[in-house]
Amino acid sequence: MDSMFSNGALRAYKAGQSVPAASVPAAAAAEGPSFSAMLEDTLRDTVETVRAGDRAAVAGLQGKMSTQEVVQATMAMEAALDTAVAVRDKVVGAYQEVLRMTV
Repeated sequence: MDSMFSNGALRAYKAGQSVPAASVPAAAAAEGPSFSAMLEDTLRDTVETVRAGDRAAVAGLQGKMSTQEVVQATMAMEAALDTAVAVRDKVVGAYQEVLRMTV
């Protein structure tokens, strides 16, 4: 099941679950990884997942990988791509909303 989620997003979720929000001082919260760093890691993991899916498809066509492994890699690739598209849509929507604001 972990293979269906982006590794970066899963790491960020687990890190957030380990420390209660009320116990984190403001200065300590700023020392953690930045949003852009987490986003970059997540995108890097997504690209690697898509490439692994492509490699699995080629290996399956060459008979070097079982059908089940190809399907699992393809499903992981699809889930990663769907997540990336959803994040992109949210970012574009937020940007458009900022543009509509009056100053």
